[in-house]
Amino acid sequence: MKKYIKLLFTVLVFTAIISNSFAQYPGWTVYDTSNSGLPDNRAIALAIEESNIWTGTVYGGLAKFDGTWTVYDTSNSGLPDNLVVALAIEGSNIWIGTADSGLAKFDGAIWTVFNTSNSGLPSNSVRTLVYDGGNIWIGTYGGGLAKFDGTTWTAYNTSNSGLPNNDIHTLAVEESNVWIGTYYGGLAKFDGTTWTVFNTSNSGLPNNEVRALAIEGNNKWIGTLGSGIAKFDSTIWTAYNTSNSDLPDNLVIALAIQDSNIWIGTGYGGLAKFDGTNWTVFNDSNSGLPDNDVIALAIDGNNIWIGTDSGGIAVYNTTGIEENPNPKTQYAKIEIGQNPFIKSTIIKYYIPVRTRVILSVYDISGSCVKTLINGEKEAGSYSINLSAKGLKTGIYFVRLTADGNKETKKLILMK
Repeated sequence: MKKYIKLLFTVLVFTAIISNSFAQYPGWTVYDTSNSGLPDNRAIALAIEESNIWTGTVYGGLAKFDGTWTVYDTSNSGLPDNLVVALAIEGSNIWIGTADSGLAKFDGAIWTVFNTSNSGLPSNSVRTLVYDGGNIWIGTYGGGLAKFDGTTWTAYNTSNSGLPNNDIHTLAVEESNVWIGTYYGGLAKFDGTTWTVFNTSNSGLPNNEVRALAIEGNNKWIGTLGSGIAKFDSTIWTAYNTSNSDLPDNLVIALAIQDSNIWIGTGYGGLAKFDGTNWTVFNDSNSGLPDNDVIALAIDGNNIWIGTDSGGIAVYNTTGIEENPNPKTQYAKIEIGQNPFIKSTIIKYYIPVRTRVILSVYDISGSCVKTLINGEKEAGSYSINLSAKGLKTGIYFVRLTADGNKETKKLILMK
């Protein structure tokens, strides 16, 4: 009896640990290296181009998701560096800023690389990008700011302009103005002729290290390192921090605008939404957010795409409906019944079109230990029994391959 109770307790603990928390939180979907083609769980940059979601990663290069995953890295493409820190969309072109190897442009077929040796780029350490409708603006570490109109390069630094610091974190465009957030020099505005600098000495900016910027009508939202966020309407400054608001963390790394809402990604406190009156906080305890270190945000209608430091990408649908974030594509999916299981469990799977289906079980070393399905199937929902016979106690992974997509679920066997 004691042995049974101990086993039951262990099963319950494991169930709590690996239960799919996203089913508890409607509207959340997570993509990581275990369940998708995302090449790295450190999703440092995001950009949306029509139905394509582009992701820059720390170790895995660049990924495109349009219902299926395509990965570009230094081994299979013209990408000059696998550490992609900034992205910007210009029509059908994706601009890619890398940590140490300059700037790349990809039009879907041809790669063009710009660096300090072959162009007017002032530093190969690109940190941020923004497109203003005619020019690509490049913020660098150590080299200041550059503007490229497709032909001519113009560089701005502390020696030849009113730029207050040559290390740039973030950029935003407001009509004819470019706003520049620097590492230690505060915030600058450049209208093409005149520079205006805002810092802790001459304005309501709460910190001179500006990490994130977003424009909402006449409001400029500024995220800082350690002092929360500020709103500037061109006249009045309003500061929000953990002391005077429900902002969950004063280290603000990412900002994005959705209608009248400002979404705030923090270093340790997860994600916050502020509508001007009410705060809503999402973290790994009360939502499907996989990591409280949010480092990139992008808005696609009702979908908030969230890049995290170690948990991959989360998508939150603000309607609370867990819908396909790319509506033109349906996905093959799997669900596991009892998990952990002792003798057997039921695996359910769905395929949207007639296709070849492979449903396999892998052990923790990556070896295939069972193939449950390998053949053509009509579109629809199916279920199959997985027996523990021949398997040892431990962790396994069930992988469904169908219609060019793969989905993987963790499974624990306890005997």
